[in-house]
Amino acid sequence: MRVLVVEDEQHLAEGLRFNLEAEGFEVTVRDNGEDALAAFTGASAPFDLLILDVMLPGIDGFEVIRRLRDERHYLPTLILTARGRPDDVVKGIAAGADDYLAKPFDLGVLIARIKSLLRRRQWSAEKAALPPNQTVINGRRIDFNTLEIEVDGERQPLTVMEANLLRYLLEREGQPVSRAEILDKVWQVQSDTDTRAIDNFIVRLRKYLETDPTHPECLLTVRGVGYRLNRV
Repeated sequence: MRVLVVEDEQHLAEGLRFNLEAEGFEVTVRDNGEDALAAFTGASAPFDLLILDVMLPGIDGFEVIRRLRDERHYLPTLILTARGRPDDVVKGIAAGADDYLAKPFDLGVLIARIKSLLRRRQWSAEKAALPPNQTVINGRRIDFNTLEIEVDGERQPLTVMEANLLRYLLEREGQPVSRAEILDKVWQVQSDTDTRAIDNFIVRLRKYLETDPTHPECLLTVRGVGYRLNRV
């Protein structure tokens, strides 16, 4: 498995390289966002996982994620944030990250998170053997095994966090779900965090689910509260 580590603190980057290589991973290290994006130029899925510091010189980690997703690179992504900055977590998830870890972190926790994210690759490879775990929202088929949404025969990858939020809203179908509840129950972030990034996250989900995202029919805003999901 190939891992790209993007971290501008040299001692941390080299520590990650050493420990990940000891776990059997092939590791590439970059220290800025421009070089991280360049590593994907002209390559087809060159990496299996991205570990990305959000505070980078030049192009920051949030913009790196956004550009990779725009270019249809959907590899699992773990962001590294400064402890005490939950807004970074929300912004990273809204940009398309799959998981996060606050610095300083325990190595064992990092390895566990990496292995959990890499199961996404395994699920995709073995999807034919998995039991059904699908649902339909507004004519779009959601497959929670492979983390994909199918629209008009075309499959669109979902991030882990997108799938987790959809599942959470489905479990509460027809009920208003507050932004604070999403932060706490889905993203495990303290509820006093700025919630504006959630709205941007919902905009992206509407592009997947709605016939006309500007006039949503299934992922509805509940004024002053949050959101409500109807299958339609």
